[in-house]
Amino acid sequence: MKTPVALLIFNRPDTTEKVFAAIRQAKPPQLLVIADGPRPDRPDDVQNCAAARAIISQVDWDCQVLKNYSDVNLGCGRRVSSGLDWVFSIVERAIILEDDCLPHPSFFRFCEELLEKYQDDERIMTILGTNGLSQWKSDRLSYHFCYWPSPVWGWASWSRAWSCYKYDIKAWANPKVQQQIRDFMADDALFLGMAWRFQKAYLHEVDTWDWQWYFAILSNSGMTIVPSVNLVANIGFGPEATHTKSRRNRIVNRRTYSVEFPLIHPDVIAPDIGYHREITKVTPMQKIMYAMKAKLRPYKHYLLNIIKHKDS
Repeated sequence: MKTPVALLIFNRPDTTEKVFAAIRQAKPPQLLVIADGPRPDRPDDVQNCAAARAIISQVDWDCQVLKNYSDVNLGCGRRVSSGLDWVFSIVERAIILEDDCLPHPSFFRFCEELLEKYQDDERIMTILGTNGLSQWKSDRLSYHFCYWPSPVWGWASWSRAWSCYKYDIKAWANPKVQQQIRDFMADDALFLGMAWRFQKAYLHEVDTWDWQWYFAILSNSGMTIVPSVNLVANIGFGPEATHTKSRRNRIVNRRTYSVEFPLIHPDVIAPDIGYHREITKVTPMQKIMYAMKAKLRPYKHYLLNIIKHKDS
């Protein structure tokens, strides 16, 4: 393996140890570790953060270890975004794992080969390890393209793509940018599903970094690579998680599969519309939208008005 791996950790040594074991098996030449600091109102964070960081000292292969540790708690959004700014200021490409994203061993080779293949193709902005359907056309292809870059539980990208990232997505306020995204997605329901995420991120109503990443991709008409089989399991669901608290979620610790090599590449670089239609049937997006219906109604009407009256 030749590709650097970035690992994001915080206060969960139990899951960190499992993800670290998977990285140790892959033996990357560089390991860039991003750690957030303990929360001031949680005394147990001091011990747990220290325990998670101590796991990094177990590197026992030929590897350059670089650390970006915060002494104070920055929160999920600021810590991940600033940490990845640091990563891509050092390396041209990287595979990124959070402390609760457990990859199948074939995930690393899958990412490495596609990082090389699409290095200079600016249409492709990220490579996912997760497949929201578990499997999709796995008997025909090794991966497909989509504009639904979610969830980012184990992924890879390039500095050229990350340079489009802005934590404060001020461009979302521009109706022309909104219309550009809608035109690119060519699906009003999917667009509205992303729109409420972008609006909440723009207003800083949620402490996250990945919705801004979705915006960077879609506002640049970028595409995401999705493996034909799920390659990463999220093992971090529970009360101590920042966002994934419910263990009843249907994607808790989802099964992973091995992707076969050599990879079978799609003939055309274009979003797989069939995948998008299927994923919207099984994702909880519709339930979320209905649950937030009262709050969404004014903004939904605003967005639909933009769709109806396009700028000439």
